[in-house]
Amino acid sequence: MEYTLLLAGLICLLLLAIALAVLLLRQRNVTTTVGRYRDAAVAELNAREAEERHLREVRLPAIVESLANPSVTVPGPLRGNGDGDPHRAVLETITELLAKTRRDSADSAAATLRAMMRTVQNLAGEQQVLISAMEDRHDDPSVLQGLLGLDHANSQLGRRAQATAVLCGSWPGLQRSAATLTDVARGATGRIRDYARVQIPAPSDTAVVSQAVEPVVLAVAELLDNGARHSQPGSPVQVTFQQAHNGLAIIIDDAGVGMTVEAVQRASWLLGGHGGQDIAALGVPPRIGFAVIGALANRYGFRVSVDTRSPYGGVRAVLFLPTELLTRITTPSPSPAVLTPAPRTETPEMAATPEPARPAEPEAASPVKTTDLGTTAHGLPRRRRRTVAATQAPEPAAPAPGSNPVATAAAWQRGTRRGRATSTDLERDAQ
Repeated sequence: MEYTLLLAGLICLLLLAIALAVLLLRQRNVTTTVGRYRDAAVAELNAREAEERHLREVRLPAIVESLANPSVTVPGPLRGNGDGDPHRAVLETITELLAKTRRDSADSAAATLRAMMRTVQNLAGEQQVLISAMEDRHDDPSVLQGLLGLDHANSQLGRRAQATAVLCGSWPGLQRSAATLTDVARGATGRIRDYARVQIPAPSDTAVVSQAVEPVVLAVAELLDNGARHSQPGSPVQVTFQQAHNGLAIIIDDAGVGMTVEAVQRASWLLGGHGGQDIAALGVPPRIGFAVIGALANRYGFRVSVDTRSPYGGVRAVLFLPTELLTRITTPSPSPAVLTPAPRTETPEMAATPEPARPAEPEAASPVKTTDLGTTAHGLPRRRRRTVAATQAPEPAAPAPGSNPVATAAAWQRGTRRGRATSTDLERDAQ
């Protein structure tokens, strides 16, 4: 009996031990499973935090930058899954809102700047009229040189205001007659600070049609200014004309440091007319040159490109004019009685100012000759002077090579006024 009870107790203890072992094994399995779930949850939480940080610190700034520069690539998520980008819908909404806000802001800023630049352009035009009038009245070399300096500075101010207004949606604002390529290059050269470094080819009878003259002049001026600013002082900025089967190219080479691949890509994007009116995207201070050229090229039908193939080691810019923007101008030969002034390349003020007209050489001093024109209503004889009086001072001689260009211009001014005065006297005598 006791043996049976002992055996039953042992069996119970064995069963209890087995039950405890099973329970312990199950607990261990449960603990292991819970640990795996916990680790997975922690890893998922860390991954989500990293994804959110990547979205906040990398992707959203890239989206903002891509609105101003499409060459910027917006990075994708840190990890991909079967559902794709978990933030795609959010990013699309943010991109649309940012683009709309940017457009509205750019339109508002452009309208404000356009109105401001119109005022600046009007003031610059009034100032140009006053300076030109003073240049016509003053023949003192020191005064004239100061006026020519003001003239040159005012032309640069006008170009900057004009370029800003064009970028904000305005038109160039000037209508000209057709001009030869040489005159276009000269007009552009007179609007930049380092004009003396620009080398222009021989005169050409190929011309730009009237409606495109001012846009092309402004575009070439921006290219010349860019080449001069980014090259060593004193180095040349070479302008050449290259004929093509369907147009003509104005080629500008500088001897600067060149451009990186990224800079060339951005320049190509701006020159393609993608700069828009968002001046805020052009840096501080804004570098509007390429953006303005792109806007003008899109409006008027010419093309501009830049690369690093200049023979001088710098940048080559090419402005291509299609055949429909070109015409021919026959330049008449100057009259033998009119003296053509020598090129003025010694001071920037002289290059920025149009060449003063030289009057015809007067005849040698001789006694006054008259022609009988009948009588007046009161019976008095009517006379008209035919030659310059002996007391009339002779006109200044042609400028000698190497002479002071400002003094020469002053002499031309005096001669011009004398010629006008003589013409007025003749008209008065004929009455």
